Amino acid sequence: MRSLLILLVAISGAPGSAIGGWEPLPPLPDREGFAGSFAGVSHDVLLVAGGANFPERKPWEGGTKVWYERVFALDCPDGEWRVVGKLPRPLGYGVSVSHRDGLVCVGGSDSSRHYAEAFRLEWKVGEIVTTPLPPLPKTIANACGALVGDTLYVTGGQEKPDAAETLKTVYRIDLAADRPGWQEVETWPGSGRMLAVAAAFDGAFWLAGGADLFVGNEGKAERRYLRDAYRYKPGRGWTRLADLPRPAVAAPSPAMVDGTGFSILGGDDGSHVGFMPPERHPGFAGTILRFDRNGETWGEAGGLPAPRVTTPLVHWRSRWIIPSGEVRPGVRSPEVWSFSPR
Repeated sequence: MRSLLILLVAISGAPGSAIGGWEPLPPLPDREGFAGSFAGVSHDVLLVAGGANFPERKPWEGGTKVWYERVFALDCPDGEWRVVGKLPRPLGYGVSVSHRDGLVCVGGSDSSRHYAEAFRLEWKVGEIVTTPLPPLPKTIANACGALVGDTLYVTGGQEKPDAAETLKTVYRIDLAADRPGWQEVETWPGSGRMLAVAAAFDGAFWLAGGADLFVGNEGKAERRYLRDAYRYKPGRGWTRLADLPRPAVAAPSPAMVDGTGFSILGGDDGSHVGFMPPERHPGFAGTILRFDRNGETWGEAGGLPAPRVTTPLVHWRSRWIIPSGEVRPGVRSPEVWSFSPR
């Protein structure tokens, strides 16, 4: 694959436009759209499952968040989404990756608790088949993860919905093993975090940004927005990288990669925390941050046509897919966007 850098720079003068390789796909058949969905590819079919939204009233209006179990499928870019099955339960905010014709889903939450379960969804003869995988050693939601070869890494997150601190754990599982099982590996040197960005690049696992939690003046958990980034190589441990130019929380993950680096697509930079009135929140960061392996530096590399957070990023048919996601706090979108590198 040719480097994305030329094309990303080409759209840098027009953030928010749909030129330079960005184009919409058919929207999900839901009025609101979802945050925290699982997404991936099975037998060349794009799957989006679960997630949550506020179907009646927004949170500042006293609305209640609802989790979902539906699995949607799209078999071609100009096709139509169909409901093809259900998750084991309403679930969202877990880690998802595509692996060997299946969508692997790990952890997550519903309206009352976090989960440790893991399973594989596979599209077979017109239906979704669910296969259990070994559960995580602890319940985790709002973590991040990426697949390095056949090994899935899952890092950070929160153990419980009311947790006032983030996790600083790293688990991995060899999905190709005859008897796969989770192993805990050494942790990175920085603080715990949730809603970070993970990447699988150059045979290593990468971790960037996210948010830590601390107890504020009113006794409530507040976010500390992070800019640090790290690389993990088995046998070599963790290496701290240059800091991000700005914080990036809940950006689409795993990150978009090319031949010489990887890119973080927007994210919440914390600049509009507490914005009032909430219905006029301007949205999240619209710039792309790219890490260049050769110089081991970060730089801005263009703009996004529709910034989204709390959504996975999926590679499908030479495209990078952003399925639904959060437009601003409490507001989702059913739109699905794709980027086609040239």
